[in-house]
Amino acid sequence: MITQPNPSHTSSHPILETAREQVLRNGQGLDESQLLEILELPDEAIPEALQLAHEVRLEHCGEDVEVEGIISIKTGGCPEDCHFCSQSGLFDSPVRGVWLDIPELVKAAKETAATGATEFCIVAAVRGPDIKLMNQIKFAIDRINQEVDINIACSLGMLTQRQVDQLAEWGVHRYNHNLETARSYFPEVVTTHSYEERLDTCNMVKAAGMELCCGALIGMGETTAQRAELASQLAALEPHEVPLNFLNPRPGTPLENQGIMDGKDALRAIAAFRLAMPRTVLRYAGGRELTLGDLGTREGLMGGINAVIVGNYLTTLGRPADADLNLLVELNMPIKELQKSL
Repeated sequence: MITQPNPSHTSSHPILETAREQVLRNGQGLDESQLLEILELPDEAIPEALQLAHEVRLEHCGEDVEVEGIISIKTGGCPEDCHFCSQSGLFDSPVRGVWLDIPELVKAAKETAATGATEFCIVAAVRGPDIKLMNQIKFAIDRINQEVDINIACSLGMLTQRQVDQLAEWGVHRYNHNLETARSYFPEVVTTHSYEERLDTCNMVKAAGMELCCGALIGMGETTAQRAELASQLAALEPHEVPLNFLNPRPGTPLENQGIMDGKDALRAIAAFRLAMPRTVLRYAGGRELTLGDLGTREGLMGGINAVIVGNYLTTLGRPADADLNLLVELNMPIKELQKSL
C-alpha cells in the first residue's frame, strides 16, 4: 500500500515544489518538460505526487465525482487499423460485427441512470458515421430523452462539419474522440488515418458548443517522454474531459503481446495528467482493473481522478458498478448531480 505523506512536509523533489506553486496555487498546468520530470519521479515520491494531484483536483475541480456508463450501438467490423482495438475488421480478433437496437439502448440508458450516472455514451465502431447511422443516433437520442433523465454523449469516429452541427442540434451533450497517443507515436499505432484528422474533429466539436471528451491510451510501447508529450498536447486542446485508459492487450491485435503497464507508472501518469490539466475532468477508463487492481484504483481516486466509467467497457469487462460506487462512498466522494444544461 502507498501511504499518503504529510502534506506539511517540504518535498525533496524540486518539481513537486514547483508544481505546488504553479499548479495548486496559480492554476497553471505543467509544461511538457516538467511533466516528464513527474513521470520520472522515483517510487518513493509517488505518494507525494498523488497527494499533490488530489489537492489540485479539489482546489480546481471541487469534490464531486462524475459517473458515466457507455454502450456500443455498433460493435466490431471497423475499417480502421488502430493496433490496440479488437473491433478492427482488419485483425483476426474474436469480436464480430453486431448492431444494437433502439429498445436495448433505452434499457441500457435506464440501467446506467439507476447507478447514479449523469452521462450515457453511445459508441459506434466506425471510421465515421454514414447517413444510416446518423438517423439511428437521432432516433435513439429522441427515445432516450423521452424516457430517461440523463445527459447523452456520442463517440462515432471522425465527423464532417454537417454531422457536428447535427449532433449539436440534437442535444448531444458531449462528444468523445480520443487522440489516444502522442503525435510523434501516432503512426506506430494507426496508419489508416492521421493524428491531424482526429484533431480536426475535436476542434469542430468544441467550436459547435459541445463538450469535448478527448482521451489517452497509455502503455502501448510509447516512451515516457511521449507520455509527457501526449499530456501536453491534450492540455493545449483544452478538452472538458480526458478519459485515461491503460492498454488491455487484446487477442488478435498487433499489440496482443505488449504486456500490462506497470502499476507505479500508471500512478505516475495519473498524477502527471492532473498536474497538466488542473481543471479538466480526468476519468478512470479502460484497463485500470488489470493495471492497478483494487488498491491502485483507490490510490488513483485519491490522486487526481474525478470521474469514472462504471460497469463494462465496449469489448472488455470492467469492475462491477457497485464496487466503484461503494468505493466512492467509502472515500467520502460525492457523486455529481445531473445537470442538463451546459
